[in-house]
Amino acid sequence: MCVDLPTEMRSGIGRRRLMAGLGLGAAGLALGAAAPAEASGAGKARRKFGPPKSRGSRTRLVLLGTAGGPAIFPGNETAGIASALVVGDRYYLIDAGHGVLSQLHKANLGPESNTALDGPLDALAGIFLTHLHSDHVVDLNNVLVNGLYNGLQSVKKIPVWGPGNRGALPPLFGTGPLPSPVSPGNPTPGTREMGELMMQLFATDLNDRIFDNRKPVPTQLWEAKDVPVPERYLGDPNGTPAPAMKPFTFYEDERVKVSATLVNHAPVFPALAYRFDTDDGSVVFSGDTAKCPNLVRLARNADVLVHEVIDEDWAAKLFPVPRSEAEEGLYQHLVQAHTLKTEVGSIAAQANVDTLVLSHLVPVIQPESVWAACAEGFKGRMVVGRDLDVIDIGR
Repeated sequence: MCVDLPTEMRSGIGRRRLMAGLGLGAAGLALGAAAPAEASGAGKARRKFGPPKSRGSRTRLVLLGTAGGPAIFPGNETAGIASALVVGDRYYLIDAGHGVLSQLHKANLGPESNTALDGPLDALAGIFLTHLHSDHVVDLNNVLVNGLYNGLQSVKKIPVWGPGNRGALPPLFGTGPLPSPVSPGNPTPGTREMGELMMQLFATDLNDRIFDNRKPVPTQLWEAKDVPVPERYLGDPNGTPAPAMKPFTFYEDERVKVSATLVNHAPVFPALAYRFDTDDGSVVFSGDTAKCPNLVRLARNADVLVHEVIDEDWAAKLFPVPRSEAEEGLYQHLVQAHTLKTEVGSIAAQANVDTLVLSHLVPVIQPESVWAACAEGFKGRMVVGRDLDVIDIGR
């Protein structure tokens, strides 16, 4: 199945008021995005898939940033990979790519006043990092450090979940002498350690805020934790990146139950996908991964699957043969550690999901007609994700 998804059509909603219930009195949590421009009649006729205008459901997915990879293309303003799952009066942040804090403000995820010193972080209930590549965590510091002036000071202690320590350096691609590793004493810190190191990195700033502005110590407000992947799957970080396994539940509160599984983003390890089950429906985030049976199992019968994708034709043109050793290494990572546009539709079909949402687009500058191939083999609804798209979850 191949469809053309015109760029004019974008989801959006007006401001919706929800009582926050966070000790803010009558202050509410508002969610909104700019309303899309009307598409032409021809565009409407062609569009078979895509996000409808949000009805302001209790549970909804907000795509904060949809660009994949650390490269920022000149003239393109798409934010780095990050999503928010809104459940009632709180939301959960999945990944923290570049621009995430600004995108949270633009999405009106925070108190209704949304002034410089309010929100959007006083409605944040948790952070979930799929893996520790820079494009997924580069602005985590903006949330956890600058967050002191963006509402973080008014919430209870929130969890910051992500992969643990890799345990070993990745293998060297190709031949030649081994390079000197960065931080040889601890070259692969996990999420818990990253949180501790972040406090050291920003200690000068934080101590000024604490002593002069009387702000709380950040670790009183949040706690970084390693997702407890069963030990039997962590023995060899340079072996099978995603051994066959059942999803496991590691977090639950009054709004969500969160499960995880290992996915194949070698040589990154551990790389995780997450499933959020709510009273209104389920949403799965693939993280970065090649085709992976573990992900299909995690996403079985989900309402929404948010999946990464790469245009393999673009990668081949970017690195034409003959390639240098370094070029070959990057090309192989691109096509072997990510899901090709011709593969993602069949993954959604195998998982029997209702809606496939494409995000972490590599490269994000491709026209939507390129991503039409992602619908092949999938009979559900497909959304080519764009920044600040809002998708309702549940009936």
